[in-house]
Amino acid sequence: MFYVALTDFKHYKIRNEVILVLAGLFLVYVFISGSWTMLFWNFAFAGLLFLVMLYFYSMKLMGGGDVKLLTVALLWVGPFCAAPFAIFMLFFAGIHTLAAKLKFVETRVEGKGKEAIPFAPSISAALVSVFMVGCLKV
Repeated sequence: MFYVALTDFKHYKIRNEVILVLAGLFLVYVFISGSWTMLFWNFAFAGLLFLVMLYFYSMKLMGGGDVKLLTVALLWVGPFCAAPFAIFMLFFAGIHTLAAKLKFVETRVEGKGKEAIPFAPSISAALVSVFMVGCLKV
């Protein structure tokens, strides 16, 4: 997750290989933990929100890498850990936005003069935080 966050922070890119590794690790986690019953709900939840995020992507409010990473993160947290994940993500995105407004971190200028910040650092920090608070248990 640190690699994903750092790469997006520096280059505004999230590699497809990293997304596939994170999805594969989720399947390994399910196999090791024996939580097969949750597999359907996690895939359904991530798939539904992927469709919602496609709208925001089409409106150029989210990048493609952010959509991919957030979909895999939602696959990990599922519907039952989504609330803590959303709270953590809001917290970290707020800190990142404030740092950008105060010019502590660089932004990228998008079309029509809009400034953009990479979203992967917030997603990564939120996912790691959900793991740390014990929402996902083996």
